[in-house]
Amino acid sequence: MQRKVLIWLFLAPTVVGLGVFSFLPILASIGLAFFSWDIITPPRFVGLDNFTSIAADPTIRVSFLNTIGFVLVAVTLQLAVALALAVLVNTRMPSMARSFFRSVLFFPLILSAASVSIIMTYLFNENFGLVNHLLSMLGVGNVPWLTSTGGAMAVVVLVYVWQNFGFSFLLFLGGLSSIPKDVYEAAQVDGATGWKQFWRITFPLVSPTTLVASVMAIISALQIFDQPYVLTRGGPGDSTRTAVMVIYESAFKQLQFGRASAIGMILTIVIMLVTALQFRLSRRFVFYG
Repeated sequence: MQRKVLIWLFLAPTVVGLGVFSFLPILASIGLAFFSWDIITPPRFVGLDNFTSIAADPTIRVSFLNTIGFVLVAVTLQLAVALALAVLVNTRMPSMARSFFRSVLFFPLILSAASVSIIMTYLFNENFGLVNHLLSMLGVGNVPWLTSTGGAMAVVVLVYVWQNFGFSFLLFLGGLSSIPKDVYEAAQVDGATGWKQFWRITFPLVSPTTLVASVMAIISALQIFDQPYVLTRGGPGDSTRTAVMVIYESAFKQLQFGRASAIGMILTIVIMLVTALQFRLSRRFVFYG
């Protein structure tokens, strides 16, 4: 009995913290999705009205489409860059150089997304930004990076990928280091080098790591908020408005907390379905040999 009491005493801070700051807010948000509440007046039960109004709102449809498009481009680019850099760093080089590159490539991840995005607004400014200044030296005119539909989304993707690929990079580096060296030596004896070696050996053996990296990258990208909010405020128009931005605007600008909770529930369901689909497909594409 004393042993059990001691175990629960050690677990209590974590259990209480999760209950108060995670589980209870989740349950409250689920319940609030069926109410209309603006903080000022008492909550009013409206049933499924929040969900029906969401279905009829074109702004929400556009924000979810923007989010899905962003995820497809950003996650693909993030994983490709991370894997390519991990393969390069995993090649034969002094341990000092390998440690240096690990630190440098992981460094953007520890920076504040808001501060990075503020700096990027100056770098990509159409009139005095450094990027356009460098392009002008090549004879290219001023590019409206943050004021055009395609340019704004391109900047959001680039900033997000630059800041977040470091985590996937470390995952791939760990996966590559676990591949036995004798597998590559046997492949060289059989004449497999370069691209064939990567495609036939490295990529299949690192597929479990790819699954983990892709799941975490997609979950994170579906919740993107900081970069588009600071860089473009969702503009021009609604071209960079994302699902989480709509949740924020509904709750803290329009004071429609029930509607915001309903949108959050839909986004959570989307994340769960996408994650379940990834694990379902992994049975066919992930090699655990």
